[in-house]
Amino acid sequence: MKKVKITVIKCAFHEDLATEYAKPGTGACPVHEVGQVYYTNGWQKPEGLCDNAWKSMMEYCMTLAQGGGDFYDGNFINPKLFISSCNDGFRPVSFLIEGTDEEIEKYITQYNG
Repeated sequence: MKKVKITVIKCAFHEDLATEYAKPGTGACPVHEVGQVYYTNGWQKPEGLCDNAWKSMMEYCMTLAQGGGDFYDGNFINPKLFISSCNDGFRPVSFLIEGTDEEIEKYITQYNG
């Protein structure tokens, strides 16, 4: 399996939506900021990455870790990348997900029984 790199590339805040629907004081994402980098083996959420962000990208990370790619009929310049956004409607964060050529150790789970 290949290591997958995840980079925060944009943090948006929809003030109009927050003003109308969110509790007062809701602001930009408190977890992520542009430039943060995470790595995954494809199936484990990197430490520090928001759970909801992981849910939006984990299937793409798994595909890239296994050497796949070319998402959305080849609309990306590089078939080993994908852009995903978390599902927070007030403050969505966009992530660049890149498959690398770096091999990672395979994880072996032993069962007692």
